[in-house]
Amino acid sequence: MKFRLVPVLLILIVMAVTIRLGFWQRDRAHQKEALQAQIDRFEHAPAQPVGAQPIALGSIEYHRVRAVGRFMPDHVVYLDNRPYRDQPGFYVVMPFALSGGGYVLVNRGWLPRNADVRTAIAPYRTPPGEVTIEGIARANASRAFELGEGGSAAHQAIRQNLDVGAFARETGLTLQPFVIEQTSDDGDMLVRDWPAPAMGVETNYGYMLQWWGMAAAALGFGLYAARRAAKKGN
Repeated sequence: MKFRLVPVLLILIVMAVTIRLGFWQRDRAHQKEALQAQIDRFEHAPAQPVGAQPIALGSIEYHRVRAVGRFMPDHVVYLDNRPYRDQPGFYVVMPFALSGGGYVLVNRGWLPRNADVRTAIAPYRTPPGEVTIEGIARANASRAFELGEGGSAAHQAIRQNLDVGAFARETGLTLQPFVIEQTSDDGDMLVRDWPAPAMGVETNYGYMLQWWGMAAAALGFGLYAARRAAKKGN
């Protein structure tokens, strides 16, 4: 059976690329599985204190943390389009003045949205004075799809998203580069049934199989084409 050089090279290139992409998706899945195992370990580890000293996001993300200070309701932000059990609502995000100096943003919990008046905020409680909170360090207070600036323009209480660095510049507060997703309860009538981080491992494995399936299909097509060419040659 004779093979034509150019078609063989094209098929080999397609196979090499799709096999490599399959391995890349497999490696991504393994990385996410390792991260999930790390998050599970952090969940049962002692809470790390958060103080005035800046903490790099990479060294604190997903860790349990504890902070002592007071909430700053004058700078509250309500993140819109955060449903809970199919009910529309807000995340209540508020700066927290740390007792030793500095500030950190706290995602305090979920609040249902008024069905009749979209901008009406349901009542909730902010504990006065110094309190101790616990939670999980996150890179942000969750992200929602946003066209352009959406509702995130400065000086609006209701926004679509909130960037920590931009909010620090807006308020002049020296914020830590992360957000505390509060887990401790202080009787404020907010819901803290936080969704688990979505790793998407199944998606990566699915793509891996698709890429390897394409490689197998390219090989099968090449053998079929070569066989037909050989029959024509006879």
